[in-house]
Amino acid sequence: MPNAIACAAPRRKSEGRESEGGVKSATRDMELRDMELGDMAKADMQHAKDARLPCLELQDVRKQFGEKEVLRGISLNMDTNDVVCVIGPSGCGKSTLLRCVNLLEKLDSGRIVFNGEDISDIGIDDNLVRRRMGIVFQSFNLFPHLSVLDNLTLGPRRAQKVPKREAEAKAEELLRRFNLEDKTDEYPDRLSGGQQQRVAIVRAMISQPDLLLLDEVTSALDPELVGEVLGVLRELAADGTTMLIATHEMAFARDVATQVCFIHEGKILEASAPSQIFADPQNPETQRFLSRLQEGGRL
Repeated sequence: MPNAIACAAPRRKSEGRESEGGVKSATRDMELRDMELGDMAKADMQHAKDARLPCLELQDVRKQFGEKEVLRGISLNMDTNDVVCVIGPSGCGKSTLLRCVNLLEKLDSGRIVFNGEDISDIGIDDNLVRRRMGIVFQSFNLFPHLSVLDNLTLGPRRAQKVPKREAEAKAEELLRRFNLEDKTDEYPDRLSGGQQQRVAIVRAMISQPDLLLLDEVTSALDPELVGEVLGVLRELAADGTTMLIATHEMAFARDVATQVCFIHEGKILEASAPSQIFADPQNPETQRFLSRLQEGGRL
C-alpha cells in the first residue's frame, strides 16, 4: 500500500493562501461583530444613563432686582413625568423662578440643568432651549389679530420650519382633544377666558416640549372657568407630561402633584409629597401659610 503521506497530493500555494485568507476574513468579521456589539452596549448604557438624568436641576439659583433678592438659593430636582407644584404667598418668587427656568430672566448665580445640559451657561442659545420647553402665563398672551389656528401654528411654522399642513393637522388634533375643535377660526376676543387659556396651553404643547411651565394659569379666570383649565392640566398629568406649576389651587396640587414645594421670601422652605406637606407640614412658615388658606376656605 503506498505511503499515505507519499501519495498525498502536494498542497498548492494558492490553496494555502485561500485558506489563510478565509481565516483572516472570519477573524475580521468576528472583530467587527464584537465592535458592533460593544457599540450597541455602549449606546444602551448611555441611553440608560440619560434616562436616569433628572429632567430639570436647579442648583442654588439666585436672582436679584435692584436691592431686592427675589430668589435666594433655590435648589430643586425634577424627573421626567413629574408634576411639581410651587406654592407660597404672592411675591414669594414663584413667577420669577419659572421665568428664570425659561431663560426669560438671567440668573445672578447658580445653575439650571435641563436634560443634562447647563442652560444657564453664557453661550447657550435661548431660543433652542425654549423649543423644548413650553410656558403658559397668567395672561393668555394670544395674538389678537390671529385666529386660534394661526396662533397655534405660527411658532412651529416660523421657528421650526414645520410645513403648514403638518402644523395645522397637529393643531387641529390638539383642539379636538381639548374640546376646542369648533374654535379653529375664532379670534381670541370671541373666546371666554377659560377657552383662551386652554388655547394658550395647547399652543405651549404643540411642539411636544420636554417640560411645561405654568405660571398661575387660573388666577385671571372667573371662578366658574377655573375647573375647565384644571381639567386640561389633570389630563396632561395623567398622560405623563412633565410640569412645573406655580399655583394657588391647593386642591389641584394635592390631587395631581408628585411633589409640592413651599417658597417663602425666595427660598424653598419645604418640599415633599402632597400627602405629607398638606397633612403634616414641618416648617412653621408652611404651617402658617396653610392655616391661613384653611381659615379662608381655600384648602
